[in-house]
This record gives sequence, C-alpha cells and structure tokens, in this order.
Amino acid sequence: MAKPELLLPVGNTESFFAAAESGADAVYLGLRQFNARNRADNFTHGQFLALLHEAKRRNIKVYLTLNTVIKNRELPELLDILHFLSGTTVSALIIQDWGIYYLVKKHFPNLILHASTQMGFHNSAGTSFARKVGFERVILARELTMSELQSISTHDHIHLEMFVHGALCYSFSGMCLFSSYIGGMGANRGFCTQPCRRVFVVNNEKKYLFSLKDNELINHIPELIKAGITSFKVEGRMKSAEYVYRVAKAYRMVIDDPEKIEEAGKLLQYDMGRQKTSYFAGGDINDALSGHPDTGLFIGTVRESSSAAIKVETSHPLETGNRIRIHSSITDERKVLKIKNVQVEGNNIFIIKSSFQGVRKSDKIFLAGLRDRKFPNKFDTKDKPVTVRMPEDTKRAILNQTGKLSKPGKEQIFLRIRDLKWLRKIEFREIEGLIINLSKGDWEKLDRSANFLKKNAGKIWIELPSFIPEKEISYYQTLTHDMLKHGFNQFMLSHLSQRVIVPASSLCSTNENVYTFNNAAIMFLNEQNIKNYIYPFENDFENLDNLKQRDGIVPVYFYPRLFYSRMPVNIDTQGDKDFIDDRGENFRRFVCNGITIIVPRDPVSLLQYKNKLTSKGFRNFLIDLSFEKPSGNILQKLIKRLKRSEQVQPSTNFNFVKGLK
Repeated sequence: MAKPELLLPVGNTESFFAAAESGADAVYLGLRQFNARNRADNFTHGQFLALLHEAKRRNIKVYLTLNTVIKNRELPELLDILHFLSGTTVSALIIQDWGIYYLVKKHFPNLILHASTQMGFHNSAGTSFARKVGFERVILARELTMSELQSISTHDHIHLEMFVHGALCYSFSGMCLFSSYIGGMGANRGFCTQPCRRVFVVNNEKKYLFSLKDNELINHIPELIKAGITSFKVEGRMKSAEYVYRVAKAYRMVIDDPEKIEEAGKLLQYDMGRQKTSYFAGGDINDALSGHPDTGLFIGTVRESSSAAIKVETSHPLETGNRIRIHSSITDERKVLKIKNVQVEGNNIFIIKSSFQGVRKSDKIFLAGLRDRKFPNKFDTKDKPVTVRMPEDTKRAILNQTGKLSKPGKEQIFLRIRDLKWLRKIEFREIEGLIINLSKGDWEKLDRSANFLKKNAGKIWIELPSFIPEKEISYYQTLTHDMLKHGFNQFMLSHLSQRVIVPASSLCSTNENVYTFNNAAIMFLNEQNIKNYIYPFENDFENLDNLKQRDGIVPVYFYPRLFYSRMPVNIDTQGDKDFIDDRGENFRRFVCNGITIIVPRDPVSLLQYKNKLTSKGFRNFLIDLSFEKPSGNILQKLIKRLKRSEQVQPSTNFNFVKGLK
C-alpha cells in the first residue's frame, strides 16, 4: 500500500520552508486573490513562481487554492490568473466555484482540478460524480465517520483527501452564511469573521454554543491509511511556521512508522491550538464543543502579581522567546506578551518581568507560542514583478461566449415548504412551482396518490437535502424512483452530484446551495441540462444585475440557513426566544434528519424590490416558507406584498443593498 501524501498549509515564505524541512510531500497556498484565507499573507505572482522553483528542487507538489465563489465582475481578473497559472508547473488548483471549473475545462485543460471541501462532497455519489466530470481529487467534508470514509474509498478510483489536524468549522464548509449575514463578510469569499467563536446568550447565561475544539487524528492515522485516503491535510494557513513544522513532524513520524503514535502525540501537545477532538472520524462528537474558543496551552495561574512582575507555578518550562497570554479572572480581557526576562525560582516556579498593569492573582495563563525556529523568509530566486495577463482580445472573446442573454416572459412565483400542513393551504393556480423538502418521517406520511397532488404534479419539485449520509443514499434513490412512479418527475438538487441519485429520466433543477454567482457557473448548469436554478441567498443586487441570464429564481422571502451542521448543540430554551448574540439579535434552532440548522428570528424580505428586479428582467421569485408556521393568511399576505412590491416587517435585506464583500 502506497504511503499517503502529507499535505501542509503555507501562508507565507517561512511556512513553506518549515513544511519542506519537516517532511512535506505537498503544500497548499493562495495568491492574493480568490482564496478562502484572505487574511493570510499569501503570495504575489513573483513569489509564487519562486516557490514553484524551490518546490520542484525539493520534489514537493504545490496546490493553489482558488476556493472562493467568484462574482461576475471578477471574471476578467480570474481569466488573467488562470492564464498565468496555465503557464506554470503548479500541480493542481483547489476550487469551489463551478464557474472556475467551467472556464478551466473549456479554456485551460492542462490545469488539474481538486474539489475543495467548500464544494461539500460527502458521500460516494459525490465522489462518483466528481470523477465523471474530471476532478482528479476530492477533499472530503470534515464531518464523516470512519465507516463512511471506508465505504466511500471503495466505490470510485478517485484520489481522496481529508483534514487530519487543525481548526474545525461548526457548519459544513461552503454552507455557512453566518459571517455573511452579520456583516457582509462572506466565508465563501474568504472573509469569515468566525461567528462560531462568539458568545451567545441563552436564558440570560452567556455560552460558547458553537465553538468546536481542534481536529486531531494522529491516533487514527493507521486506520485512515488502511481506508485508502490519498492525502492527509493539515489546516493552518493563518498559523505560524513553528506550528507547521511541529505538526508536520508529528504526522510524518506516524505515516512513516505507526508505532510512534505516542511520541508524535507529545509533539502535538505544543501546537498551541485549542483543546482537541477526533470528531466524527474518531467517534468523538459528545465532547467536541469547547467552553472557550481560545488557542494555546493552559499552564497555570498567577500566584503573585505586581506592576513589574508576576510569579507563575507551572510544569511547563518557560524561557526567553516564549509567548504567553494572560486571561483576566474579572474582566475576561486578554494580555499577550513575549517573554524577554524570566527567572527560575525553585521547583516549577518562574518569575516573569515586564509591564503587568491590571494583572491579578488567579488570572489564567496560557502558553501561546514557543521560541520561534528561524526559517528563511525569502527565496533564492529574486522576486521580480510579474504581470502576466491574458491578451485582451482573447479574454473578450471568452467573456462574450460565456453566458447567454435571457429574460423570462411572465412573472412566476415559486414556494418552498418543509411541513405537510402547508399543502392544504396552497392555491396551485397562483404559483408556478412548489418545492417540497421534508424530513424522512414526513416523506413516509405523504400521500403520493392524493388527487390534488397528482393534478398538480407538473408544478411540484421534490427537493433533496444538502447532506445525505453514505448509508442513506439508497433511501433517497428509492424515494425519488417511487415519486417518479407516482407521476412526480421534477427534482430540486442541493448538490450537483445528486444527479446520480435521482432517476435518469427526471428533470433536475438546483437550489441556492449550488452557487451561481457568475455567468460561467450558470453556463455549466445549462450544459448539465439543469432546468432551473435558484440564485444564492447571500447574493447582492449589483452582482445579480451583472449577470447575462435573468431566468433563474430570485429568493425574495426566506430565512437563511446561517449554520448547517451535523454537530448537535445543546440549547435549552424557555419561552419564544431561542438565543441571542452580543448585538441583541435573536436566532432559532431547528433539527431535521439529524442536522442542526440555525436561522435568524426575522426573515429576509426583498419583496419590496420586486418592481426593481422586474425592471431588470428578473421574473421568477421564491417565497421560502420552510421556517414559517403553516398559515393561509401568512401565505396570502406574502403573495400580495410580492405582487405590490411591498415590504414586510420585521425583516432584513441581508446583502441585497449593502453588498457582499
């Protein structure tokens, strides 16, 4: 059995050399545009070329992250980057956006593609689809169990990559809208503000409801090797070179010799991350949530304090160059400092001299960093300015043929429901389509032979969930084939790979989770014979108006799924308020088929912009009733407000006006 690849994060030049010196088989990194870690240093074009030269000399593969969604106005810049990359020795591109996929396959076929974890591949239907459309590798969702990983690896001959160490997101990657919702800083655009690390208030008590511990699968590496995982990936492009070096040494050690797990585990004690969990792969979800989001190793408390020094008792030797973080026991404030003067006083007693105004006895102390190893911060090859651009006439030709001008003729209303009680409250003559998304239990209760359903079968779309566990693929195959037998032949997909689950003769559309932020992505859906598509929830008007095609469905009333997670969370609420953030905004939790969904208490309403949208050629509108209690009055009110282009309150307009960064 071939050894799996050790794949390491590189956020800057020092991290590259740390990865190289600690045994990396491959590294992944981003340019200064279009990558999911925009706050990392990242690389200029010149630095990237120098890095490729050095990596080739050391026999290290280089994967470039282009793993964000692309706004339509950014397509010219994207083409320049793809043109530049097509002339390099980059080993592969890691992508999220189907628009990038389309442009690469159409115009840059020499570039190899890996499907980012942001694309949400999580079962063998997904990996089968990825192989068929030409991905070389799939980076699997972090939320998979060991048995699921083993099952997926036996189905298709496609390379599988998985995260084995580092930070975890509460929501499935690619499905988190929380950061986007609270400030327009989209996680899918590389600007996540980490709302899962924030404090929320439940029943007047402050809690970290969604802050996960860090992933650590060092003890499970032998099992994962046997499962056939191609590449073990370490998270951390925002972290130090010391982190990269230490973590890499540990995993290199176990990949080369599984007998050294215990020794490797001792190295990882000082990665300066959060508390650790083996998460779903290790069967450790009961204790995966953390009571605090802080990184670093807790080493003790302040025994004595003055304005110029503190005394600490700890079994962890402290030395010059270490970084510590002091947490106030009263205000919860943090003070970070690098130790410049430390004295040892007896057994495990250390006196640190510095400015310690406001530090008190019993304040907690965390070791935040060891003495930094020195790694080169420049490449031997001189970093020359590089301005490789695609010829303008070629670029213009590609953009002109990407996307087709189209406007629907009449206004059409689509509804979405997830409660059977809605069915008797809907007047089918008023709508063009009804999207039904039910729990497994409710699908069993649905009377497929009901006359009013069969009479309106041409207007009904059966929607599949965003996450289908490996063992439930057969359930949804049976369900969709049974629905087809009863005359329902239209399916709404939450992931393009669900094409391999539904009957081949059916009509398929895609929902807002199959992102259509640009003309290229829409072109790809057209070529996949997708009948219709819903524009993304976090979109803004400027980007919509930049699109050529106007025949998609615009969501005008909905509760955005801010978190969509396989991870349960304990929220014990009283009354009609679920939980509140530090700005006083209310949120609600729903659980369906084992998935936790967090939505805002108030809906997003764009009903008042209907006239503006129709004037721009948009005619198809979605009213999503998934999180509304069934009520004929509410439904009629929303339809009337839409027709009159009137707002409903209380509501927000999400990014529609302020824009998505």
